[in-house]
Amino acid sequence: MQPASWRGSAPFSLSAPPEAAEAPAPGRPWAQAQKALAGLNTMAWVPAESAVEELMPRLLPVEPCDLTEGFDPSVPPRTPQEYLRRVQIEAAQCPDVVVAQIDPKKLKRKQSVNISLSGCQPAPEGYSPTLQWQQQQVVRFSAVRQSVNKHRNHWKSQQLDSNVTMPKSEDEEGWKKFCLGERLCAEGAVGPSTNESPGIDYVQIGFPPLLSIVSRMNQATVTSVLEYLSNWFGERDFTPELGRWFYALLACLEKPLLPEAHSLIRQLARRCSEVRLLVVF
Repeated sequence: MQPASWRGSAPFSLSAPPEAAEAPAPGRPWAQAQKALAGLNTMAWVPAESAVEELMPRLLPVEPCDLTEGFDPSVPPRTPQEYLRRVQIEAAQCPDVVVAQIDPKKLKRKQSVNISLSGCQPAPEGYSPTLQWQQQQVVRFSAVRQSVNKHRNHWKSQQLDSNVTMPKSEDEEGWKKFCLGERLCAEGAVGPSTNESPGIDYVQIGFPPLLSIVSRMNQATVTSVLEYLSNWFGERDFTPELGRWFYALLACLEKPLLPEAHSLIRQLARRCSEVRLLVVF
């Protein structure tokens, strides 16, 4: 029987060259060389009808069987070939994909540890936003995201003022001072928001999330700054400056979201639900 296919494409041939038959290698008889080549030929042979073997190669060469022939499953196999033939027939009858039916009641009885995952706190009665309001916010936020992404190169090319020095991505304290201001970071307290004016010192109160600033931030920097401010928000009260930066950073996130971004959004949502309870009560 000729081999149906060869696994891989070897740059050499397993057949012996003519000169090798006349002059065998010193110290190794030609019979042994032929035996070794025959062994390689047997090991490399793979039937070509099975595409599954590209993922699961056969361990041993087995001749293909005719599945149309009838066989009696009640009769034990008498030879190794009959046993392998029976295995082939049973494997052909198995489905390609099997879904396990798990009974959750059995798993519940065996569960010994209960882990509570803290989710978002529900809104107090009378303070839950309506579905129409939520849908409006989603539409507006989606429009902002698309606009930022569309005009990113334009705003990125705009020159920044001389007093704007963006920190490095890994500088957590630098970004806190840049976004919230040195005064708030030094005091660690919430102060009244100051109206912006031409003579205002942004170094003290923090730079607003201008498009010319956030458009210069790559996705790694956006995720890092979002993490820095989320950690800050987890220990302190909400401020308008913090809210503006959260909205701008979330609008700059690109899809598909990274797992880190998913985790930060869930963390931010949980903290916002906690602050909502404190504001109401």
